Amino acid sequence: MTFYWAAQAVGGVAFLVGITMFFNRNERGFKYQLSAYSTIMSCHFFMMGANAAAMSVLLSAIRTITSIWWRNLWVMMIFITLTLILATMKIQHPIEALPIAGTIASTWAMFRTHGLKMRSIMWCSTACWVTHNIWAGSIGGTLIEGSFLLMNGFNIIRFYRMQKRGIDPFAIESKVVKAAEEERALEEQRPEEKVVEQK
Repeated sequence: MTFYWAAQAVGGVAFLVGITMFFNRNERGFKYQLSAYSTIMSCHFFMMGANAAAMSVLLSAIRTITSIWWRNLWVMMIFITLTLILATMKIQHPIEALPIAGTIASTWAMFRTHGLKMRSIMWCSTACWVTHNIWAGSIGGTLIEGSFLLMNGFNIIRFYRMQKRGIDPFAIESKVVKAAEEERALEEQRPEEKVVEQK
């Protein structure tokens, strides 16, 4: 097996990991699966010589795991800055800016949104990756992201129709996010309370 086909085989493994990702209504499970997929795709792109894309998707994997526990604005800004610096340095062609733009958009979505809005922004990010992968000649990457584009688009429409019928497909996820936000708000108040007590 040549190195080229070995790289395509790694892309095939990523396809198997990520193919059911957008059917997952559980945000934590969705993010774990997305992170695993991104890590494998990073290996695929490094093997293909698409270093800007490889760096972007590797940062995406780390960012996705981080966003499970921390959704602070400053953490998001760190990942956006790292993507701009590390991935931009490896650009050799203008079209390689697309995966960087997609990574920045999905980073914002991971940290600042949830539910249908997060999936909609992820769809736009996927469109950037599909265009790049076709240009890069990545067979596995094009099939994977193309499948994600179709599946996520289908599920966005399905979830939207559920919401129109009064069914919240993200009810559990919304409760978890709300509880986490309330907990963060309490933690931010505690230092202020200590200062008041000391006075």
